[in-house]
Amino acid sequence: MQVPAGIICRVVSMLIFRKTAGVFAKLPKRNVYGFLRSLHVSPGVLSPPKLVLGIETSCDDTAAAVVDETGRVWGEAMHSQTEVHLKTGGIVPPVAQQLHRENIERIVEEALSASGVSPRDLSAIATTVKPGLALSLGVGLSFSLQLVNQFKKPFIPIHHMEAHALTIRLTNQVEFPFLVLLISGGHCLLALVRGVSDFLLLGKSLDIAPGDMLDKVARRLSLINRHEYSTMSGGKAIEHLAKEGNRFHFTLSPPMQNAKNCNFSFTGLQHVIDKLIERKEKEEGIEKGQILSSAADIAAAVQHVTASHLATRTQRAILFCKQRGLLPPANAVLVSFARSPASRQRFTSQRVALDLGPCVSCWTV
Repeated sequence: MQVPAGIICRVVSMLIFRKTAGVFAKLPKRNVYGFLRSLHVSPGVLSPPKLVLGIETSCDDTAAAVVDETGRVWGEAMHSQTEVHLKTGGIVPPVAQQLHRENIERIVEEALSASGVSPRDLSAIATTVKPGLALSLGVGLSFSLQLVNQFKKPFIPIHHMEAHALTIRLTNQVEFPFLVLLISGGHCLLALVRGVSDFLLLGKSLDIAPGDMLDKVARRLSLINRHEYSTMSGGKAIEHLAKEGNRFHFTLSPPMQNAKNCNFSFTGLQHVIDKLIERKEKEEGIEKGQILSSAADIAAAVQHVTASHLATRTQRAILFCKQRGLLPPANAVLVSFARSPASRQRFTSQRVALDLGPCVSCWTV
């Protein structure tokens, strides 16, 4: 069964690695002790599986899944808002909120039905509480707390970026500590994962995320007006168009080349690209909204400079960790998360060029 990455990344992984007292650190002590006692298995007696309902509404997808402590997904359901937001050229928070409200009850019911369990069979309810769109998060949190109160179940708050970082341990043998690069539409950060709930933030975007920048560039290039890209997100459209272009036709310099830290920045790069597009529009004598003949070359250059910026900042983080002895030389692993295979491939090529060492990649949303 194909499991939506949004559910796995933001809900499941936190449960797998916090299934002992660490999971319930913020709950009343009676719940912690009760949970620990329930883990005891007498000889020859099999205890029922611990089932957790996970709910995700941090952005534009309404998702739910029932999982057990081994990571097995019993049932899942998801509603995507992509088609609605494509019409507006981006996510409008009040619209996303309303769509979550309209779909969350149905999605949770479908996930429970697919799993063959009732809310009374659950051991806990987990929900993404941060980071994300406040209006969207509020819908999931409100609905979850209603279930918690109605069925008297423990509540597990999920930090979905931490969950992203831990997901790799579901599918790969990765030991602590390891370095993680998280790249998504709304986030970009580098962190050293030293253990469950033990993260050292090394760098983050000082302004917008790379996915946000790519969406804006796609809108500026009016890619939605091309039939083949009309149903794609901005970032995905840039990726597909870049395959037709020559990344060497335009020279774009990576941001923050002299900054002695591991942070990222994409706003300045976006302004440079906007000016480039404006200049080419004047040269070609076309109006805003029409497609440039050089659009593919611009997309290829943008894609390359974005991957280069991500790779060079990651290289700084690796060097910092090695100098401080934060990563064991024999077990230094970089885990990278990107929104799509194309993003992963671009970063991988830059990683090889810079000799960043062993890397495990995951495809997330």
